[in-house]
Amino acid sequence: MTNALKSLVDTGTKLYLDSVLPTEVDKNLAWGAVGATSNPAIISAIVNAGGLDESIENLIGTGLDDEAIAWQLTDSLVKDAQAKFAPIHKETGGNAGWVSFELDPLLEDPTLNLSVQERAKRYVELGKKWNAGHTNRMIKVPATEGGIAALEELAALGVTLNVTLIFTTEQYRQAREAVWRGAKRRGDLSNFKSVYSIFVSRIDVYTEKALPGLSNAAQGNVGLLNAKRIWAENKKFWADKGLRHDQELIFASTGVKDPTLPPTKYVAALAGSDIQTNPPETNEAVANSGMTFTRTVDQMPPQSVQDEIDKVLDIADMHKVLMEEGVAKFVKPQRALLKIVADKRKSLSTAS
Repeated sequence: MTNALKSLVDTGTKLYLDSVLPTEVDKNLAWGAVGATSNPAIISAIVNAGGLDESIENLIGTGLDDEAIAWQLTDSLVKDAQAKFAPIHKETGGNAGWVSFELDPLLEDPTLNLSVQERAKRYVELGKKWNAGHTNRMIKVPATEGGIAALEELAALGVTLNVTLIFTTEQYRQAREAVWRGAKRRGDLSNFKSVYSIFVSRIDVYTEKALPGLSNAAQGNVGLLNAKRIWAENKKFWADKGLRHDQELIFASTGVKDPTLPPTKYVAALAGSDIQTNPPETNEAVANSGMTFTRTVDQMPPQSVQDEIDKVLDIADMHKVLMEEGVAKFVKPQRALLKIVADKRKSLSTAS
């Protein structure tokens, strides 16, 4: 672990990796990462790189269809990462060492026109299926209407949840309340843990387009203000519950989208608590930064900046735009993954 990474971890941040690529998992474990996450874009990129061709061929030989093969590949990659983080999970008594497994994003594909109830039912079914037999796997469910409608039942069933694609306080509250209702139905809360993935940099991309008139002091800080406010509320809500495990935020979308910005911008501004799930290149930048990180997660921007943002930010529009974009960013790579498998099947058929 470099001095920069050690200083980040010493602030209280739990470092997670936004990838399950085996080589990146190994590197980031050495850097002090204590968990990881996957999503369709990550899995699709790994498969597209070609290293799993033999596995695909073997799975095709078993008679599985393209969709089943895609999920077997996802399950295998996540399972491998889980094995590497399992010692941390054991050492921390289940408070860290988790790897997230995202449920089928095609449930949110608007072209399928599934009702909220249909989506919720499928999330519960899939959550039970992919959670079974795992001790350090989090099931990732989006904070869409269908996803939120499934959370109470999944939590009641004992599934450890990572609620993702959260952009607003209202989404967070709905997700938290649903998870907590379900958890209380368990009776035994000794192993209850939940996390809520708050997306940060995507909000700043949105405000650059939607609110070009923001002052220099406010532009680029909307995502951070939003995340810090939700962080403070989350801390307050769980403080008196007497739970063994931390119920945490995951600061997600922490890679800068503007190449002119320091790659450590969001990492530095959110240091000090909870989980940062950083892309491999962001953790690499932190490792090589030479920085000494200090606690900043509870440091808010000046009140004048907060007032400016609160006056002009249309929360409903932000939620609508970013949710549509977020769903598309997961639906498209899942479709791409299915195409990779289909193309592989076709090439094998042609070769034979």
